[in-house]
Amino acid sequence: MRNLDPVIAMTPITGLDLTGFTEREPGVWTDAAGLVLSVHFFPLIPDLPAPLHEPERLGAGLTRLVAGVGGGLIEAAPGSVDGVPAVRQLVKMPLGSRRGQAFLGSWTVPRAGSSTVVKVQAAEGATTGMREAVILAEVGPAAYFRPHPYTGEQPGGEPGRESGGLPYHVGDDERWDARFPGHPLTLVRAALHRITPTITFDDRFKALPPFAGPAGPQSPASQSPPPQSPASRSLSHLPPPRRGWFRRKGV
Repeated sequence: MRNLDPVIAMTPITGLDLTGFTEREPGVWTDAAGLVLSVHFFPLIPDLPAPLHEPERLGAGLTRLVAGVGGGLIEAAPGSVDGVPAVRQLVKMPLGSRRGQAFLGSWTVPRAGSSTVVKVQAAEGATTGMREAVILAEVGPAAYFRPHPYTGEQPGGEPGRESGGLPYHVGDDERWDARFPGHPLTLVRAALHRITPTITFDDRFKALPPFAGPAGPQSPASQSPPPQSPASRSLSHLPPPRRGWFRRKGV
């Protein structure tokens, strides 16, 4: 495992296996297969639609959020990263400038007033739709398209399609990845599986209060910063220059 350079990314991540990746800019790496790996920290209440201990509500809310921007949620699975509760998502999005899709895999690690995200993404190249066409021909349309597992909705008479989003179908299932080893979804899923056990966080991030659920509507007068816990106070007073948001172990 390689520790992250202390001046990149400004996140609470202290360790991440970057084998095979080359840094392109602070917090962003690419590999020879076209994967893009990035890390992010957001000092805001997470915008997840439900707490992690309500997986059905969380999955349904994320499905609708992704569909609302034209994409499709393949999977949303609560889990943990370095012992911290998190949610793993796999998402597909249409490529705006040309035919094809991009696939994004991520871990969102929410705390009460912030979150850390690790994301892997890849896009289809000149050849698009081959995986889907082969599987559709093999299983048939009736078995291929399905209602979305998190909502059961089939708006507009199209099975598996959320309003405005990409259809849900069995072609995105992990069981097909071995048949299509070079497909961007296969690559994204494999990379996320590989790097997840190598991610470590600063203990102060891990000690922050847990995410209890989305914030309710607020009036302008009520949007003053909430009282800080001892853990969040210690984070906000860390010196930002040169060493980044957290002081890394051994730095």
